[in-house]
Amino acid sequence: MASDKSKKPIQYAPTDDDGIYYPESDGKPLAETDLHRIVIVNTYQKLEAYYEDRDDVYVSGNLLIYDVPGKTRRSISPDVMVVFGIEKKMRRTYKIWEEGKAPDFVMEVTSKSTYKNDLRKKKTRYAHMGVREYFLYDPERSYLPDSLIGFRLNDDGKYDAISTLSSGGIPSATLGIEFRLQEDDIGLHDMTSSEWLQTPAEKAEAEVRCLRAEIERLKKA
Repeated sequence: MASDKSKKPIQYAPTDDDGIYYPESDGKPLAETDLHRIVIVNTYQKLEAYYEDRDDVYVSGNLLIYDVPGKTRRSISPDVMVVFGIEKKMRRTYKIWEEGKAPDFVMEVTSKSTYKNDLRKKKTRYAHMGVREYFLYDPERSYLPDSLIGFRLNDDGKYDAISTLSSGGIPSATLGIEFRLQEDDIGLHDMTSSEWLQTPAEKAEAEVRCLRAEIERLKKA
């Protein structure tokens, strides 16, 4: 099949800085199990769709973050992250000194092999970087003290645990979204509109159901 030469190549943010190459992969998979992968992808898609009309909100995940120039082995890769006030564009890596800030929100979907690191080393690292909120979710509900945990950065640069709401959910003041455990998943609830965030596929399915219901109503009219 002939290639379409009229299409321009995707423009990424560069990964070289003063001749230093910053690796774009840590060699680790996106997720350990299908369950973890589904949760990560669904959460990312819901947040990306939620902010699709905002050009100054960047939603990503499984992307290497570098916080110290020249330290090419000093990277961290959150499962999901949201950054406000920067351009929405394709990136190969995320360098804090170039972007001008750390992510505002990070979520890790934890597992048997990662929960200790997520609760200790990563928590300390994200706080040091200045990530305003850090959430952890255990889809297997077997390893964390609670299946859903949230932390918010205080004025001393340390994390305080976020209190659970009467609904059982944990609010993200940064996003304006409540994260709430569901039967076998995690739901994202818009605290302003009181609507549940959906993936594009879920939204399309809901629209089809509404259309079918309307057709049935008209048939009976």
